[in-house]
Amino acid sequence: MKNAKGRVFKYGDNIDTDVIIPARYLNSSDPAELATHCMEDIDKEFIKKVQKGDIIVAEKNFGCGSSREHAPIAIKAAGVSCVIAETFARIFYRNAINIGLPIIECPKAAAEIEDGDEVEVNFDTGVITDLTKGTSYQGQAFPEFMQRIIDAEGLVNYINTRQ
Repeated sequence: MKNAKGRVFKYGDNIDTDVIIPARYLNSSDPAELATHCMEDIDKEFIKKVQKGDIIVAEKNFGCGSSREHAPIAIKAAGVSCVIAETFARIFYRNAINIGLPIIECPKAAAEIEDGDEVEVNFDTGVITDLTKGTSYQGQAFPEFMQRIIDAEGLVNYINTRQ
């Protein structure tokens, strides 16, 4: 499995799916269209600044709210390579894995990594390295079957490659 490396966009607790992708855009299921509105209600500059590979770091309960798959799709389509949080809402966690968006729980990293830091994540080991500060954190590595789903870019692709 690959690593992720990018600049951090930092958010706080309880970032809900309505903030990740506002409900007014749910009439589209096109990932590229959803990406253009990702995080706009909490960070108007996000979509202008985010670059392929960048990382979102948040605190508790990231992805709470409605169970829409649009939220992790918008994040992934915006170019975000990984989301690190203290905790994730369970339905968001599952939806993220299902669409192939790597997410890692690590309370210490979520608390200490700051907006703009350069961070690298090793998905095989769960090690998160803040290259800006020279600190490392042990995140929750994915079980092997989840790594295979993420490597396949999502559950549907994973199932299709097994037939």
